[in-house]
Amino acid sequence: MSIGIGLIGTGWIGEQHVLRLANVVSGARVVAVTDIDLESAGKAAASVGARVIDTAERLIEDPEVEAVVVTSWGPAHAEQVLACIAAGKPVFCEKPLITEIADGQRILKAEQAFGRRLVQVGFMRRYDAGYRQMKKVLDSGEIGEPLIAHCVHRNPSVREAYTTEMAAKDTAVHEVDTLRWLLGEEFASVQTILPRKTSKRFEHLQDPQIFLFATASGVRVDVEAFVNCQYGYDIQCEIVGEDGAVRLPDPAEPEVRKAGQASVPVLYEFGDRFADAFDVELQEWVDRLLAGAEPTGPSSWDGYAATVVVDAAVRSLHSGAIVPIDLGERPEFYA
Repeated sequence: MSIGIGLIGTGWIGEQHVLRLANVVSGARVVAVTDIDLESAGKAAASVGARVIDTAERLIEDPEVEAVVVTSWGPAHAEQVLACIAAGKPVFCEKPLITEIADGQRILKAEQAFGRRLVQVGFMRRYDAGYRQMKKVLDSGEIGEPLIAHCVHRNPSVREAYTTEMAAKDTAVHEVDTLRWLLGEEFASVQTILPRKTSKRFEHLQDPQIFLFATASGVRVDVEAFVNCQYGYDIQCEIVGEDGAVRLPDPAEPEVRKAGQASVPVLYEFGDRFADAFDVELQEWVDRLLAGAEPTGPSSWDGYAATVVVDAAVRSLHSGAIVPIDLGERPEFYA
């Protein structure tokens, strides 16, 4: 038994997901692909024997498409997800779920009106083995109540199109979702701090940035986003509790001892660091579909909450102020 999947958007992550769904994830068949660049869609479709459909709307409506993966341009996500809900089809949407807060409210209302969860958001860190081990430690109470969290998100470099606001919206958003999940509570405020700029950046860009968050219970979280660090792709997380601390392990790499030194390589590419997490994420999503069950991964509420938080961080970027975060009451539907 397998699920017929249609994919919207064949950029880098979309192309990777086409191959992942066809060659790695069991129980999935990529039956249709679309993109605003139909030539790109054609290449992706040909690699897995799928059909090309000329618009996202027609792909969602296609009877052979039983579930949809959205990996298109971020501002297009909301309407495509809403179309999937209207068609009653499960949809896996890469982040961001929304780029406008009002669209998040529309998605929440539409899904609740449908009566069951259809949407999963692609925050893949929840599927990384190291983060899952951290979650088990925290949930066990082994280190006591969390007090402080320290996070680092470093990229070797970014393209010229990367903007200062993207440090929150595209980079630190991963830490926002991960910390909400690890700590099991919402953020209440954020302040964006601007350190001295690195000279190894495009002139328009403020880099690095530091985000200071407070949760509803008073846990303090600092997130460093440094997207031109030069040396590699480095993700760090430590949570300090009343009785101990838990730290995210680095990816396993061999230590080399030579010429009086011991060294361990640092991964350089984002895709290398979280390739396994992407595989597990999509496999668990497909497994739930095959079982006829609702998804258990990041929900529409999680996608909405992450965008509200990073929007507040952007407001603080421009004002320098501590900005309160008001998500409103979480619907019981997403409990």
